[in-house]
Amino acid sequence: MSEAVISLSNAFIYQKENLILSDVNFSINKGEFVYLIGKTGSGKSSLLKTLYADLWLEKGHGKVAGFELENIKYKEIPFLRRKIGIIFQDFQLLPDRNVLQNLRFFMEAMGWDDKMKIDDRIMEVLELVGLPDVLKKHPHQLSGGEQQRIAIARALLNHPEILLADEPTGNLDPEKSIEILKLFFKINEVSDTAVLMATHELGLIERFPRRTLYCDGGIINDLTGNS
Repeated sequence: MSEAVISLSNAFIYQKENLILSDVNFSINKGEFVYLIGKTGSGKSSLLKTLYADLWLEKGHGKVAGFELENIKYKEIPFLRRKIGIIFQDFQLLPDRNVLQNLRFFMEAMGWDDKMKIDDRIMEVLELVGLPDVLKKHPHQLSGGEQQRIAIARALLNHPEILLADEPTGNLDPEKSIEILKLFFKINEVSDTAVLMATHELGLIERFPRRTLYCDGGIINDLTGNS
C-alpha cells in the first residue's frame, strides 16, 4: 500500500477567525498527481497555506511529509518546508540576481553548504525543466513560461516529497500552460514526487484528466471518488 505524503481528517481551515473549509478529509499518496479546483475565493490557497503551515490547523488532524500540522512547533516549520516544493503564480524570483544566483541562494537558505553539490543539483533540475543554458540570465530576460520553469526547478532542488502548486499557469497563455502542466507530469513520473496543483483552468483538466479535489461552498469533494 502506498504511503500518504498528505492526509487530512476532520480538518477545519480558518483564515484568522473566518472558517474557510469544513470537515476536510482526503489523502495524497507518494507519487500521486492531484488537481485542486474551485472558484476564486473558494479556499484553494487557504488549504495549500495550511499544508505548508503558513496557516495554523485550528481543528482536526493533518499530516504532511511526516509532520503533524495541529502539533507542529514554530521552529519545526522550516524543516517541514524543506520536504515540500512550493510554486506560486507569480514566480517570486529575485530580480537582482541571475538564475544561478537565485537557485544558489535558495539552496543555501535550505541548509546546503557544499558548493559542488549545490551546482551539480542546480544543473540536474535545470536539465529536468529543459533550461540548462540560462544560468547567467536575469529573470527579466526570460519569458513568463521560462520564469515559471525556473520557479519549478527551484521547488525541486531539495528533493521534495510533494510539490504544492498554487495556480502555476495563471499568468501564462494557453500554450505555455499546457507546457507547464506536461512538465509537472514529467516530474511526477521521473522523480515519483507527488503533485497537488490548484487551478481554475477547467480546460486543462478536461484535456488531461487526473484525480480532482473540488472546493465549493466551504467543503472539499473528491470528484474521482477517492479519499
